[in-house]
Amino acid sequence: MKFTKMHGIGNDYVYIDCFKEQVKDPSELAIRVSDRHFGIGSDGLILIKPSKVADCEMEMYNMDGSRGEMCGNGIRCVGKYVYDNGIVNKTTLTVDTLAGVKTLKLQIDESSKQVAMVTVNMGEPVFQPDQIPVLFEENPVKSVLLAVGDREYPITCVSMGNPHAVTFVKDVDGLDLAELGPCFEKHEKFPNRINTEFVEIIDRNHMKMRVWERGSGETLACGTGACASAVAAMLNGYVDREIEVELLGGSLSIRWNPEDNCVYMTGPAKMVYTGEGIF
Repeated sequence: MKFTKMHGIGNDYVYIDCFKEQVKDPSELAIRVSDRHFGIGSDGLILIKPSKVADCEMEMYNMDGSRGEMCGNGIRCVGKYVYDNGIVNKTTLTVDTLAGVKTLKLQIDESSKQVAMVTVNMGEPVFQPDQIPVLFEENPVKSVLLAVGDREYPITCVSMGNPHAVTFVKDVDGLDLAELGPCFEKHEKFPNRINTEFVEIIDRNHMKMRVWERGSGETLACGTGACASAVAAMLNGYVDREIEVELLGGSLSIRWNPEDNCVYMTGPAKMVYTGEGIF
């Protein structure tokens, strides 16, 4: 089976072109290929498949084999893959996901004629607790205190196709996410587990973020998490409607458009290498 390793600001996945290949057990394969010591090494597995409702379909799995609804960094790489490999020959395209059909606009590098940057319409943020889902009475769940260990953290909850809890801190670099992350992810208030973003506001147009992704642990970046964090910061009045989100692997530009209520994410997509193996 042939595969491609790609990343969006360090959020790396193994991609398989299911226009050509077949995967019998993607959950099991995701676990094996994601292992950074005995496998290829990645944050998960993404299958690029034909679709009846869009230009292609993205089927995404976390490194623990669980299915993910959506991946912002991953979908940018899907856009790059299908364009660079001639599967889709247009710069505005659609990708079907468990979170619905997403529209991508591709920016082409003139020298290489390949995709360099991608803007994704991530859709409207969801604040209704039962639709995220989270078990709170407040609607929206905005700066609500959550008891984790011996502390209380103010959290704002948003779905960007998958569930996010965002908490604002003074020093994001000083946090021990290996200890904190699982406590948030598996908290009883989150019936489907949760992705957790720890955010430090720099100014009205810039913030820093670290993320603990359910099923994968801390990753260098999370596109839906950056969108959820930006929306949460805007909802709380901390930042303007268009900001730079700085993650461990790089930066994303996030805009929450008041005209259509949709969130737009712009960032790079890069191919690392291609390979072939027996899986």
